[in-house]
Amino acid sequence: MNNEKLKELADLMFPGITKTVEDYEKMYPERNLPEEARVTRFAPSPTGFVHMGSLLSAFEDYKAARDTNGIFYLRIEDTDGKRSIENGITGILNDLKNFDIVPMEGMIDEENSTGEYGPYIQSERQEIYHAFAKELVLRGLAYPCFCTAAELDEIREIQELNKERIGYYGSFAKCRSLSIDEAIDKIKAGAEFTVRLKSQGDFNKKIILHDEARGDIEFPENDLDIVLIKSTDKLPTYHFAHLVDDHLMRTTHVMRGEEWIASFPIHAELFKVFNFKLPKYVHLGIVMKIDETGTRRKLSKRKDKEASVEFYHKEGIPSYAVKLYLMTIANSNFEEWLDNNPSADLEEFKFDFKKISTSGSLFDVEKLLNISKNYLSRLTASEIYDNLLIWTKEFDNEFYEVLLNNKDYALQVFNIERGGVKPRKDYTSYKSIRNFVFYMFDDLFENPNYEFTKITDKKEIEIILNTYLDNYMDLSDKDTWFNKIKEMCDSLGYASNMKEYKKNPELFKGSVADVSGVLRIALTSLANTPDLYLIMTILGKEKIKERFEKCMNSL
Repeated sequence: MNNEKLKELADLMFPGITKTVEDYEKMYPERNLPEEARVTRFAPSPTGFVHMGSLLSAFEDYKAARDTNGIFYLRIEDTDGKRSIENGITGILNDLKNFDIVPMEGMIDEENSTGEYGPYIQSERQEIYHAFAKELVLRGLAYPCFCTAAELDEIREIQELNKERIGYYGSFAKCRSLSIDEAIDKIKAGAEFTVRLKSQGDFNKKIILHDEARGDIEFPENDLDIVLIKSTDKLPTYHFAHLVDDHLMRTTHVMRGEEWIASFPIHAELFKVFNFKLPKYVHLGIVMKIDETGTRRKLSKRKDKEASVEFYHKEGIPSYAVKLYLMTIANSNFEEWLDNNPSADLEEFKFDFKKISTSGSLFDVEKLLNISKNYLSRLTASEIYDNLLIWTKEFDNEFYEVLLNNKDYALQVFNIERGGVKPRKDYTSYKSIRNFVFYMFDDLFENPNYEFTKITDKKEIEIILNTYLDNYMDLSDKDTWFNKIKEMCDSLGYASNMKEYKKNPELFKGSVADVSGVLRIALTSLANTPDLYLIMTILGKEKIKERFEKCMNSL
């Protein structure tokens, strides 16, 4: 092969590229990390937001690196300009930050990064890609392709007609057979070209992908002369950028969607022609949902509100609860671990590639809310208050002002039935809390809707409330309080003993439970609340009297 001619061709194709692959190897040496440390990356397009499938992937990458004292970095793949939006990187960073997934290296805002392996934006790495592509041209392993879109369509039509494999390979790779002089002449004449790999693969030979989650998968070798550098913007294809970036950034584990499994032969050949060590691959299953027709389909960012991570922020579902749920999707053994270690920190659980579901995961919002409920039940009143204050400041200004101006009182409210062996589990999100505590705050209890159930006669309700206020209200301790209610029941013809009532209900107007229900509804407008005694002690006698009078006036 004429090395001088190849150099002339390479210089024409990549004018001004003086650095070599060897130069970049020196610029980006192997990382000084322990042998078991994993280097992972989250590499989204700058679309401005992260959907749930991407968040799961980012979280798995983050956890895999954290568990081994490795590096998790953020790389922005913006070679497809159609997908980029203004401030797209900021949106991604904010979404990750909301879930406490902070890259250790890579982009930190729209223009700046941290780390020694940048640039971390692909469009800023063009010179590096061109140096690697030029190296292949110099070695006779890449060439310029001048085929137009129409010519490529014609090749595809012939292949489809003859029922042959689709692609640019073998005799269909028309520009592969051009002489170096012909290629030089075309470039000098101003012809547009892509840069293609001159594949050395044999489709009749087999290679093995060892997937860390799926085990060994067999493929034919790649024999496609794939495009490495596009003609229009001279940026790399995903395949070539993957080789260059993941090698130079010293990525040890590439975790990506299962749709990329079929691309492995291409990537294996690219790493082979440069004699680079392949990263380890982990192909993740698709996140799915069951739609209203009962059909299982991929979670869609266009169709499903729960696909957007912003949905969880607006709903006030704690980011930690979301991560707990994501780990149940990520590792099949996590749920059992969580059941056995309900108070343990997520950091204590070790992410295991072998426990990844390879058949896809079903996204279950109800299960997420249940995890959120359990998580919120373990927080202290102070933690509930602080977190709720942050959420309401953004999403519920009225509640925010109430909380801000009544901190000590609010802490008492949030402490009702909190702690102990069986803490209350009614809150599913920060958004839901208002509906469970509104009656404790006068500013939120302006127009209550009283719906009495067991005892509905207005006159009887007034008698019960007035009798309680006049003779039986004693909040000194819970036993005394309840005994007073039972005394009142006896005086008004209601059964103070539930066993007696169940034996002979016809002897009584109702039971102590019915009377307590009247007190509860008059006080809160709700038939179901936490401990009524605790509610009364926090409200105090004056407020109880005021509430009962308010109720009677409404009747």
